[in-house]
Amino acid sequence: LNAAVEAARAGEQGRGFAVVASEVRNLAQRSAGAAKEIKTLIGDSVEKVERGTKLVGQAGVTMDEVVASVKRVTDIMGEIANASQEQSAGIEQVNQAIIEMDSMTQQNAALVEQAAAAAQSLQDQAGELAQVVSIFKLVEGEERSFAAAPASVAAPRPKAQTLAFRPAKAARKPLPAPARDAAASRPKKVASGAASDEWEQF
Repeated sequence: LNAAVEAARAGEQGRGFAVVASEVRNLAQRSAGAAKEIKTLIGDSVEKVERGTKLVGQAGVTMDEVVASVKRVTDIMGEIANASQEQSAGIEQVNQAIIEMDSMTQQNAALVEQAAAAAQSLQDQAGELAQVVSIFKLVEGEERSFAAAPASVAAPRPKAQTLAFRPAKAARKPLPAPARDAAASRPKKVASGAASDEWEQF
């Protein structure tokens, strides 16, 4: 502006100076516009930097969350590994239990076979014992004769006591009585022996 004023005062001699002054003014205006644009750009850059800072903060939080998630995944993998080991140990125990049950089943089968063999042996021994005992069984007629023997032996005793007070003929009457049963041979001998003893005493 001052250069333009001085050029106007100089007249025609100052035209060249006026041209230079106008160019300087144009450059100053352009510089002012550029400065405004730079200011605007700097403001935009500051805003972008702030946004970038916020994004970096958010990225840091996200990274922390990612790290925590990785730790959780690592812990879960460790728990899965421990659970797998426990399941493997449990399966091994189940396998051992199955093996023991199999061995017990085989032992029980062997014991059952031994029990069956023992039962068969006992049955055979019982049969042999029955055969041995059957030798000692009495015939029905012999059982009756042995059952009647005490009565035939005990009967003559009262009569023998009366022989001491009666004649000899009366004492001989009971002797033919034991001849009723042909199978009772032993009672006859006992009765006759008792009568003969009492007769000798008489």
